[in-house]
Amino acid sequence: MTEEIIIAGFGGQGVLSMGKILAYSGMMQNKEVSWMPSYGPEMRGGTANVTVILSDERISSPILNQFDTAIILNQQSMDKFEKSVKKGGILIYDPNGITHHPTRTDINIYTVEAADESTKQNFKKGFNMYILGAFLKLKPLIGAEYMHKGLEKSLPSRHHHLIPENEKAIERGKEILTAKHLMN
Repeated sequence: MTEEIIIAGFGGQGVLSMGKILAYSGMMQNKEVSWMPSYGPEMRGGTANVTVILSDERISSPILNQFDTAIILNQQSMDKFEKSVKKGGILIYDPNGITHHPTRTDINIYTVEAADESTKQNFKKGFNMYILGAFLKLKPLIGAEYMHKGLEKSLPSRHHHLIPENEKAIERGKEILTAKHLMN
């Protein structure tokens, strides 16, 4: 099993953190892992993306042009990466701020209202955890105990008290995932 993922959005949305948590969790589960971030000089507001590969086999290259799954958090990323999802792959996105929704019919498309849910739950820093939960519902590649270990490894110790809240957001993300277009 190899899963090739692109996570893309604005800096400050937790794009790189989400990828890092996935990567650490995969390592804790003894998977081969690649984590390759890409971001502009701006820390917040600029575009950011990260490529994550989780595999049971050795990874030959972290550089990809096509992805099994794209997790898209802004319109610029949708414009850039929608066409990079492999035929039969998955595109997950938060529709908040998306003006041109995906139109492909050869992939499975899902939405997760993470921005709305994080506001409703008064946990705006958990936005990316709702998205991560939606992904893990579709691709249960990481066991809950390994996700916990990945959160411990990824988050600074001063934020470890937020791990239970992050785990609740992951579980809630699984519940608020909605299918928009499923291939026949």
